[in-house]
Amino acid sequence: MKRKDFIKGLSGITLASVAACKGSQTCPESPMQNSDSRNGTLELSDSGVLDSSDAGVMDSDNRIESMPETCEASPQEIKGPFPHRTPTEVIRENIIGDRTGLPLEIRLRVLDEEKCEPVEGLIIDLWHCDAGGNYSEYAGQLDGNFTGQQFLRGRGTTDASGWVRFISIYPGWYPGRAPHLHIEVSTPEGESLLVTQTALPDDISEKVYMLDNYQGVHDTKMCDDRFFTDLSLNQPSSLIGDVTGGYQLIEELVIRRM
Repeated sequence: MKRKDFIKGLSGITLASVAACKGSQTCPESPMQNSDSRNGTLELSDSGVLDSSDAGVMDSDNRIESMPETCEASPQEIKGPFPHRTPTEVIRENIIGDRTGLPLEIRLRVLDEEKCEPVEGLIIDLWHCDAGGNYSEYAGQLDGNFTGQQFLRGRGTTDASGWVRFISIYPGWYPGRAPHLHIEVSTPEGESLLVTQTALPDDISEKVYMLDNYQGVHDTKMCDDRFFTDLSLNQPSSLIGDVTGGYQLIEELVIRRM
């Protein structure tokens, strides 16, 4: 399937959502730490796990060294046309599967908006496309039918400090969308508390997409992607690393209790 034709195959709810969105956003100043230089290393071990012990981001208790003084709820977004079909089958930390690409360690922390405190025991679902722009579990992708595969999908549970961790690769892109991650936060009983998307910065994405396995520079920049509700809240707190050893992404997800 040609890239220019792929967007035509997206679901009706997706196209309707695009039509309802506003035009290009005014890009806010990025709230995150964004660096291609680092203290320490982010190396992929033989087991497929990034060693970030010297990266200087997390403390000994696996927490960001400072807590935010105030919390604003993360923006609600659409799930998109390719959410998990079998979430109980992807309970795992390493979600790479048979995909190839630049290593990406993803650390997510869930906070309660009212108290601005970590929340333990919530279910986090994460999914994104591969280096070629394909989602697993679905047909009609850029490179064919992937209904029998479950790459780049994971489910985890937040720990006592609100954290969950995934080992993945840097996502690719597909027509009409800026590089992004899909995330859903739910209770153990299945109540959805937050569906959101994380925008990945254009400058880093452009460097990554020059590597083998990727498809060249993306056709839609972050500020032109109409799916993002509020780019001041849709970006990671931190994205550090380089195109040699990989990146570590940290994001805080703030939920609003009903």
